[in-house]
Amino acid sequence: MVFHEPLRPDDHEFDRALRPASLEAFVGQARVVDNLRIAIAAARGRQEPLDHVIFSGPPGLGKTTLAHLIAGEMGSNLTVTSGPALLAPKDLAGALSRQQRCDVLFIDEIHRMPKVVEEYLYTAMEDHAIDVSIDRGGDTGRLVRLTLQPFTLVAATTREGLLSGPLRTRFGLVERLEPYPPAEIARILEAAARRLGVTLEADAAHLLAGRSRGVPRMALRVLRRARDLAQVRGKPSLDLDSAQECLDRLRIDALGLEEMDRRILHALIERAEPTGLKTLAAVIDESEDTLEEVFEPHLLRCGLIARTPRGRIATARAFEHLGLRPRPGVAELPFSG
Repeated sequence: MVFHEPLRPDDHEFDRALRPASLEAFVGQARVVDNLRIAIAAARGRQEPLDHVIFSGPPGLGKTTLAHLIAGEMGSNLTVTSGPALLAPKDLAGALSRQQRCDVLFIDEIHRMPKVVEEYLYTAMEDHAIDVSIDRGGDTGRLVRLTLQPFTLVAATTREGLLSGPLRTRFGLVERLEPYPPAEIARILEAAARRLGVTLEADAAHLLAGRSRGVPRMALRVLRRARDLAQVRGKPSLDLDSAQECLDRLRIDALGLEEMDRRILHALIERAEPTGLKTLAAVIDESEDTLEEVFEPHLLRCGLIARTPRGRIATARAFEHLGLRPRPGVAELPFSG
């Protein structure tokens, strides 16, 4: 029996329950956390809002968690929204007008915010003011400037290259999150297991960590399934056998590849020619954004695919991983880890 499930609302509740309570308890991203700790201490010492912060990097690395921790460390309220939810300036104005001094506004997927809303954000970030149009009944409207309380914008993006220059330069702290090494993922899993009241054996933690692609969100999802399996098997602890059986059921292989990753590789191998993003997304029936943001980075890091001017190709390492004989001329790339 094989089971594989998408992230559901209760999974998000599970992740929230396991979030660290402070920056001190946050595992990994040491440089980013240290920079935040210094900036927060300085802002609190001056009794000023923290500079605006933007986090970039693949999904599941802790950008949302860090936004919550920033608000907690500043003793401020947190308002959460996302780029796709801010369809018009009025949507942003509503969120901004509710901010009190030193509050934190978190905008996830800020690269998907419409340009007209982005431009509306500039004066809010720099001048703590927004221009609101009134008297729209006539041919022209009248702009009234509304003063905002000084606040901190924390933004997250998985596509830093899509951010405009004017928006990026308005952030005082620009931090990129990188995938975690297995040792740090193992520490995250051990801490999560303690909070769940589950005994996680060290070898099981390291096995799960090594298959997590360096992504805490994925590691915690697998931990949840392994916990369920150990419970059903009547085991007092989550041991190596339970962890291995869980990974086998989820079809997560030694490189952390799941079914969709292998579908991507098979699609590239079967086409036997460089394949554009749009074509590949159509072949595997997945959105271009998800393909580029979620699946492709890990395949690139593992050296299983390569980007060429004509499109994506499968490398010799992909053939080898799938147990296939490479065709003559297939790219062999140095392994990037």
